[in-house]
Amino acid sequence: MQTNLRAGMFGACLLAAIPVAAAEPAPVEQLERYEFFQIQMGTPFKITLYSPDEDTANTASRAAFRRVKQLNAIFSDYDPDSETSQFCRRSGPGKPVALGSEMQHVLTRAIAVSQASEGAFDVTVGPVVKLWRKARRKQRLPDASELAAARQLVGYQLVRIDAAAGTGELLKPGMQLDFGGIVQGYAADEALAVLRRHSIKRALIDASGDVVAGDPPPGRNGWTIGIGALTKPDEPPTHFLSLKNAAVATSGDAYQALEIDGVRYSHIVDPKTGVGLTRRSSVTVVAADGITVDGLSTAVSVLGPERGLQLIERTKGADALCVELHDGKPREFRSRNFGAYEVQQPVEAR
Repeated sequence: MQTNLRAGMFGACLLAAIPVAAAEPAPVEQLERYEFFQIQMGTPFKITLYSPDEDTANTASRAAFRRVKQLNAIFSDYDPDSETSQFCRRSGPGKPVALGSEMQHVLTRAIAVSQASEGAFDVTVGPVVKLWRKARRKQRLPDASELAAARQLVGYQLVRIDAAAGTGELLKPGMQLDFGGIVQGYAADEALAVLRRHSIKRALIDASGDVVAGDPPPGRNGWTIGIGALTKPDEPPTHFLSLKNAAVATSGDAYQALEIDGVRYSHIVDPKTGVGLTRRSSVTVVAADGITVDGLSTAVSVLGPERGLQLIERTKGADALCVELHDGKPREFRSRNFGAYEVQQPVEAR
């Protein structure tokens, strides 16, 4: 069900990247603010837009949510009938499978991030991720032998894409793709593209921490995005960014973690070790689009600040803020140009 939260009731998002309403001068266009909310891809999706009338806003937002639902039917690894699930079941050594254009595009982008990060992000980490999902449900660590077997199925180098033939091939039986670290950002990109086709240019898509911004609200230079504190994400944001026609994603363990014998294991898994990260960290990445920031924020989380920021500096148009807990206190690391996006805390957020 779609909820229309009309005319400025803009609440905090559920993860670290938080759109924050700031005071606006008199509108320079005859536009009104509308907000819509749905659960999509198993997570909250929020659309904020400016429209000349309610009918246009409703029509555009419904179309955007339909697009996200369509993508979920392709990339979900929970749905046994999704294209992702069918590809993993049918493919194997010597068994190329026809890929839809959408699958081919996102899988190609995912492999590119996997290569650039030297496997810190790995789209084939599915077997390991599924073990950690079960571990969080049962509140116990994955079985060591099962984890070792799952790790043998991880390796982006074991995926072959034949762009000319439009096929993909998994080179080991039992491999499973996991688009969870990249597809929400892509879905936010696509939702904004749908709004633009409905002549809605001033809009913000918040896919539970993956935020994609279009043109700014009337009379403003950008959308104000709040970054939550590392250890207290439900409290007021500690940093604020101003963005337009760009994207930002925050990855961390604030909401999804498993604690066993005093050790906190993040839902973000290092593909090389097969173990959830134990560093307390938060990574915020800014770039041109959602698919880029989503994949990079996961990769930088795994790499850590030093190597992660080297990856960011090598990536054209990307910037990042990394926060890690050292001796109980947050320590910040940032790319050279990250400060260009930062703004002072809005009065309304104090």
